[in-house]
Amino acid sequence: MGGIGASVRRLEDPPLLRGTGCFAADVNLPGQLHMRVVRAGLAHGRILSIDTLAAAAIPGVVAIWTGADVASLPPIGFRQMGLTALEPYRQPILAQGVVRYVGEPVALVFAEDPYVAEDAEELVLVDIEELPVIIRATDPIGDFDAAHGTEPTIIRKEYGDVGAAFAAATHVVELDLIVGRHTGVPLETRGALAEFDDATGMLRMHGASKVPHANRLAIARMLDLPSERLHLHEGHVGGGFGIRGELYPEDVLVCLAAMRLGRPIKWIEDRREHLMAANHSRDQRHHIRAAVDAKGFVLGVEDTFFVDQGAYVRTHASTVPDLAAGMLPGPYVFPAYAAAAHVRLTNKTPAGTYRAPGRFEGSFVRERLMDAIADRLGMDPVAVRRINLIPSSAMPFDRGIDALGTPLVYDSADYALLLDKFLRHLGYDALQARLAARRAAGEHVGAGLAFFVEKSGLGPFDDVRLELYEDGRVELITGVASVGQGVDTSLAQITADQLGLSYEQVTVTHGQTDRIARGMGAFATRVTVMTGGAIVLAAAKLRQRLLAKAAELLQQPMDSLQLRDGVAGPTTPGPAIALPALITACLAEDGTDRLTAEATFESGHMTYPYGIHLAVARVDAETGGVSLERFAVAYDIGRAVNPLLVEGQIQGGAAQGIGGALLEEFNYTDDGQPLSTSFADYLMPSCAEMPPVDILLTEDAPSRIGTLGVKGAGEGGTTAAGAAIAAAVDAALGRRVPITQLPITPARLRAAIAGR
Repeated sequence: MGGIGASVRRLEDPPLLRGTGCFAADVNLPGQLHMRVVRAGLAHGRILSIDTLAAAAIPGVVAIWTGADVASLPPIGFRQMGLTALEPYRQPILAQGVVRYVGEPVALVFAEDPYVAEDAEELVLVDIEELPVIIRATDPIGDFDAAHGTEPTIIRKEYGDVGAAFAAATHVVELDLIVGRHTGVPLETRGALAEFDDATGMLRMHGASKVPHANRLAIARMLDLPSERLHLHEGHVGGGFGIRGELYPEDVLVCLAAMRLGRPIKWIEDRREHLMAANHSRDQRHHIRAAVDAKGFVLGVEDTFFVDQGAYVRTHASTVPDLAAGMLPGPYVFPAYAAAAHVRLTNKTPAGTYRAPGRFEGSFVRERLMDAIADRLGMDPVAVRRINLIPSSAMPFDRGIDALGTPLVYDSADYALLLDKFLRHLGYDALQARLAARRAAGEHVGAGLAFFVEKSGLGPFDDVRLELYEDGRVELITGVASVGQGVDTSLAQITADQLGLSYEQVTVTHGQTDRIARGMGAFATRVTVMTGGAIVLAAAKLRQRLLAKAAELLQQPMDSLQLRDGVAGPTTPGPAIALPALITACLAEDGTDRLTAEATFESGHMTYPYGIHLAVARVDAETGGVSLERFAVAYDIGRAVNPLLVEGQIQGGAAQGIGGALLEEFNYTDDGQPLSTSFADYLMPSCAEMPPVDILLTEDAPSRIGTLGVKGAGEGGTTAAGAAIAAAVDAALGRRVPITQLPITPARLRAAIAGR
């Protein structure tokens, strides 16, 4: 019937395969105007004037706005509460007198035709007086404005006695490590269409994704509009990867323009805009040191790192450095730990979340540290990791710090068991013997292994409503969103499992703020845990109603009955009643056309899936090229609702992790000009660069949160990819050229080999 544990095909796919999907660019309304954004061409400067005369003279141009036209609106706020210290660093929806990065919105053109809008945008002349540019987070602190510097905050996480750990150490191992700037680049660029009904006062925006309810509330506050008069609608979304969870200036501007101009407003960005203006991520530099005893056990770790936040603090605020600092210890005991994350502003595109935010960076740093410890002590890298793993008997394991305001308590894990299973799965000893023989024959090949701990199931709540119809169909209405991760299918499977139906009888409605009052959306790998928990509660109400009626009709005790395969009947062979007939009886008694149940699932803790990556790399020492011969992922997610979808998520995540490890990087000139504004300059892995992804999926540590035992699966394919690949390149070069920076570009690797 396609319940929990079945690898059924996705319900989402038929319209996409038939070409009937409806993305933001596919939505059109009569009388719509097209919005084009005039963007800053300098990284930092004072706006002296904006000349719009030539642009306004073009036939078809309806209006042109500058910062003065929207000066009454507040800057974009944060999703987290209580961040008053960061408020001066928020981004205005149009630049107010100063530009702080190339690509910042400066003015808007509204025209009858998208091509006219683009022609007019090119004629808007912005005169900017250049100001000093900060291009690196490690540059000296400068002035954000007259009252504020360019270090908005320092995030600290610590527990234990770090000083005592270093005093007792046999060895102190130090590393300086860099993770370059890159981001998710979805197939579909951003876009939105807003319409305002003057008669009803209702404003609607199509093209929402990821967090429609949160963005609805934020836009309503900025426009001074009651939230019930604004609704956001999600269609198909061509990829999310974290960056679509932002509230961007353009989202607010299309809504404001629809209200002011009295016509629908459509905005679709081009790829160059996307690479300049959508959130970047990563871009961290860590100085980490470990106190280690003679056996390789880590007594304490101290990490100081700098985070390039870009020009403004956007919606996600300090989420990424908070996660990097909080989750850096990973699966290891580390009795003492102290981290200080210096959040710095530069004159680059603002940064936010990207798949495995903070954990990709933290895993690279931590696992490079473990490899360096192994090198220093002459130990096997696997042996060093095994010595330091948190034992399963210590679960739940309280780190004594928090991440995203949630206490870091690992709910369940058996790291050593997963390591043993993975090594057997890989044939690890034989693999290493083969690679050693190839190195002896002159090849540069090696394998690298890296652990990771993920987080998922971020609360605090999720609401659902189940509506069961006479023919056995169910509509599940939820406040989550879909960015391609298989939400419809996995939630349908949980619903079907609870009600004894086929998953194909379930329709999932999400991302529509007019169908459910509140919702948290899709981020932080939360949907299966939180929404699944709410479905269990709501389905229990329907099951209770149905079984009570079945007990009456069958004259059987209710506790002897079950819902299974579309019928209600005893757990042993006996009389049964088909579900449609049972529903009909209930509806007749209630006088309604459907049975409805609502529920809320709440949680104050996250779940923590975990895994291991292994990469086998071959290095061309002459060109600096790196080829991946093998990539494997072991991942324990507690319980897999749909193993096929989980494996797909891992494979897609691995591609993004490999891209960040070897290819993807946003580069800038010293005066802040971006050098990666097309796919000719921003390189991503293609099928040619992707090895097959070997996946070992385990369910040895079910979550203790909720009743399903599930943990999230969306980000683990990315998390340790950079660390594993760096270790593999190290091994391929005989550990003579330690890899300390991502991405491992050919030029960077050749320079390291030459200067080893």
